[in-house]
Amino acid sequence: MLTQKDIDEIERIVSQELEEKIKLLPTKNEFFTKMDQVMGELGAIREEQTVISGYKNQLEDHESRITQLEETAPA
Repeated sequence: MLTQKDIDEIERIVSQELEEKIKLLPTKNEFFTKMDQVMGELGAIREEQTVISGYKNQLEDHESRITQLEETAPA
């Protein structure tokens, strides 16, 4: 059976282990600062992807129009 001394020792060990683990976690401010950076990068990537997609659609349209002109142009 556990004595009060045993229980106190268990609590001390668990508390010590938790404190060591908590030290590894970022603070709230550090977390949100990093998330702001990540979200900024994600926004930039999405904007770049939209621009690339727009150019791709424009190039495909030009290709289609050129092909059509070549087919209808007199030889």
